[in-house]
Order: sequence, then structure tokens, then C-alpha cells
Amino acid sequence: MMTATHRNNVKVVGNGSRTIMFGHGYGCDQNMWRRIVPAFADHFRIVLFDYVGSGASDASAFDKTRYSTLSGYSQDVLEIVDELGLQEVNFVGHSVSSMIGALAAVRKPEAFKTLTMIGPSPCYINSGEYNGGMEQADVDSLLDTLESNHVAWSATMAPVIMGNLDVPELSEELEASFCRMDPYLASHFARVTFLSDNRDDLSKVKTKTLILQCEKDAIAGTSVGEYVHQCLPGSQFVMMNATGHCPHMSAPQEVVKALKAFLN
Repeated sequence: MMTATHRNNVKVVGNGSRTIMFGHGYGCDQNMWRRIVPAFADHFRIVLFDYVGSGASDASAFDKTRYSTLSGYSQDVLEIVDELGLQEVNFVGHSVSSMIGALAAVRKPEAFKTLTMIGPSPCYINSGEYNGGMEQADVDSLLDTLESNHVAWSATMAPVIMGNLDVPELSEELEASFCRMDPYLASHFARVTFLSDNRDDLSKVKTKTLILQCEKDAIAGTSVGEYVHQCLPGSQFVMMNATGHCPHMSAPQEVVKALKAFLN
């Protein structure tokens, strides 16, 4: 039977008694956290992993039914937690991992001490008074383009998602990460991500939560971050001095500062 640590390419670093678990965003992998990890390695045990289909995970573990919703990915998180015997986990999720972490904390709240959501979105599609940032037609077009030409989609979307066009190597790193994914698995995860609607799940989250927001985020704008904040009573909302959707890559010092203040 495949273990969770093998399936999700789990790596554990650091020397502390407290635990941080970093969950990457769509099209990324655990390597994207390398600018953040050193700041916490002396005081935390750090758990890094790749979702199935991303990074160096075992793609043979992909099951279309299990991963038809974000709940399947959250189950992976819980299985890693159980296999490693983790307690009082401080889960830090980027983008779609914000909701995956939230779902995991709802299912097993006693395992999680805090949640940190970087650029979260419970729903990317506009609905009534809710402004998710995209119309249904926009999402459909995005997904159709990804399915028809994975490489072209990656080249087009990486700069949009990353922002910070004055530092092109960041977009190039993100584009390369997109392109490393198997096209079918990339398309599947994108469909699950961009069509998800977890707004009703937010009211079930009782874990202490920090929301980190960037300016000029094309994927999860300020109104979305503020919506999540309003749905989570007692949560903290921090507008960082950062732009784009991947501040752990483009402005790691801002993420470290906010995260340390929250965890301490």
C-alpha cells in the first residue's frame, strides 16, 4: 500500500518543536517555498509536500473520483498529518491550498492550531453580489485553452498570475513549473480549482486564521480576501506591501514578517 509520504513526496526539515505545513498553489510544488523556509527552520519542524500530479509526487496515485473536488486533496493533507503523527499544525496554504487547508481543518479541527491563507479564493466566478473576479465564460475559456495547448497557456498565464513584470525570472520559474505538469493532470487540477465553490464551507472553519493579501492580484483580488475575512470571525487580514499572486516568491520578506507576527 502506498504511503502518504511517498505519494505526496513529503519532506520534513527544521529543528523546532512546533510544526508548519506548507501547501503550494495550482501548478506549483514544494520548491516554491524555498525563500520562506529558512526563516522558520530554527524554531519549527517544517513539512513540505506536492499534491498528486504536481512536483515529484507519484502520479500513479491519481484517482479521478477522489480528486474530483478539493476534498480529495484535503484528505491527502490529513493522511500526511496522521502518518507523521503531527499535532497542532500551523498550515500555510497558497491560493487553492487555502481552501484545501480549510477543508482539512473542518474535517479534523483538533489537528490544526492555525491556518494562514495566502491569496485565498473560495470561488473564482462572479455570482450575484459576490465578486470572484471572473465570469463563467472567462473560466470556461481559460480551461478550454489549457486543455487545447498546455504550453501556450502556461506562457500566457504565468506573467498574469505572477505579476511583478520587472522581475521576469519569477514568471519564467512559474511557467516552467506549469509546463512540468502532465497536461491531463494539469487540466484536471485546474478544472477542480477554478470551478470550485467553497463559500459555504467558510462558516465551518473554527481554526484561528490569518489572511495575507497582495495588491493587484489578478487571480484573487482584494474584495475576495476581504470576503474571506468577513466570513471568518476573528480572522486577521493583512494587506502586504506586495503585488501579484505569489508573494512567497516575489516578496518573501513580507510573508515572513506577517507569518512570524501571527505565529508568535
